[in-house]
Amino acid sequence: MKKDGSFANFKKKEALGLERELIKLNFLLEGIRDMDRIPGAIFIVDPKKEKIAGAEARKLGIPAIGLVDTNCDPDDVDYIIPGNDDAIRAIRLFTARWQMRALRETAGERSAFRRIKAIRWSPSQLKRERN
Repeated sequence: MKKDGSFANFKKKEALGLERELIKLNFLLEGIRDMDRIPGAIFIVDPKKEKIAGAEARKLGIPAIGLVDTNCDPDDVDYIIPGNDDAIRAIRLFTARWQMRALRETAGERSAFRRIKAIRWSPSQLKRERN
């Protein structure tokens, strides 16, 4: 829209509003634009808040891994991880571990769900994650 000159047809205030919306959408959806295939799984931190993500994953047949608190419905996700989804430190811990696991699996060209194992943390690893 911006490249073909249709912004000139709008009033200045409308054009600025559309440009802000375009910038926001580009920021939020830029990673999806470059995807050449659907992901093998998604990680949902708060299934209660992110119901749309769970519904879209279910529609597309993508397994959903969810960090589920006591106030969430565990039926919305396929693989449940009980944990505190309100504390930023807990979220960082879980996402860092899953990211490392996914990178390891991708490097070995294996499916993450064929060989999924329980992640065990030693007290020293937990201390490193907290810092």
